[in-house]
Amino acid sequence: MKSASLACRVAALAGLLAFAEASHSHHHSHDHRTQHLRTPTEEGDLAVQKRGGQCQFPTDAGLVAVTPDSDNAGWAMSPDQKCTPGSWCPYACPAGQVSMQWNPKATSYTYPLSMDGGLYCDEDGNMQKPFPDKDYCVDGTGTVSAVNKAGQALSFCQTVLPGNEAMLIPTLVEDTATLAVPGPSFWLSTAAHFYINPPGTGTEGCIWGTNANPIGNWAYFVAGANTDSTGNTFVKIGYNPVVQEASTPFRDTPATFGVEITCDDDAGCNGLPCKIDPSVNALNEVTSNESSDGAGGAAYCVVTVPKGKSANLYSIVNFFSHNHVSQPKLSQLNKHLKHLKRIKLDSKLDHIHSDQLFFLFHVIL
Repeated sequence: MKSASLACRVAALAGLLAFAEASHSHHHSHDHRTQHLRTPTEEGDLAVQKRGGQCQFPTDAGLVAVTPDSDNAGWAMSPDQKCTPGSWCPYACPAGQVSMQWNPKATSYTYPLSMDGGLYCDEDGNMQKPFPDKDYCVDGTGTVSAVNKAGQALSFCQTVLPGNEAMLIPTLVEDTATLAVPGPSFWLSTAAHFYINPPGTGTEGCIWGTNANPIGNWAYFVAGANTDSTGNTFVKIGYNPVVQEASTPFRDTPATFGVEITCDDDAGCNGLPCKIDPSVNALNEVTSNESSDGAGGAAYCVVTVPKGKSANLYSIVNFFSHNHVSQPKLSQLNKHLKHLKRIKLDSKLDHIHSDQLFFLFHVIL
């Protein structure tokens, strides 16, 4: 019975996992691709008012401008890439929303048509809206929220699809934020894919960066989500495949935070527990009864959320073990502990482990 249930979940997750595999396989080739020259169908042609020049980003459409002072000028494209006549130019929607504009001819997840998201800039520099009867952005299914328990703001960076699949669409999570979970009406019913930046990294970390720091495309953890035609939502968390590569300098260094999928007690979610806690899990290990390895051997787990229910994707700071704390920090901890006992801030502090106190000071100081 359990194997049959798992088989059904694997089949339902095909789109979500295939998307993650494709995203990884194009990791080193999508950052600076140019947009290809294809025009929208005549039925979809609708010129968007030209604003001060060719292929201008629409500043009055409720969109999120991505690096507006760079060559991309607000479009969800690489900072050094311009939106030029004869090209498709993707855009970023506000947190919790998904784009509803793309090339009508992009009917399969294959390059180069998979690049054709957003609006079309015609040869005269006017922006064309391919589906004039649809909004630029619509609310996602609202079934997954990002909850930050890390003590510092962090960011979820959504990849641009259709588009160059760079992680440029930002969601700042200071407390709780609704993630953009697409439903079956989204392009080819594909899933949303996110890179999770560490605490202390805001939306400026939603970039195609370098392996000098674990941010952007080098973030430790990734997530994915989509809602299918039955109303079930599939939520995935896992390790970023590129972190497993031998050339990654921080490959053997544990992250300083973890991620976990939770549901309400009565939600009936399938796949729990699904958690990555580097203070408990070894590198590339997840806490799950149904964990698997995906692209690049990166471990992941998936939770199925029933129709009408919702899930939370928690970001948590580690309670470091002594093995991760230097002697100078331990000495400083002891001083703080003695001071707190002396002023009798809380009698319960006598029973708090020094690991937990390090967490306290790490977040507050």
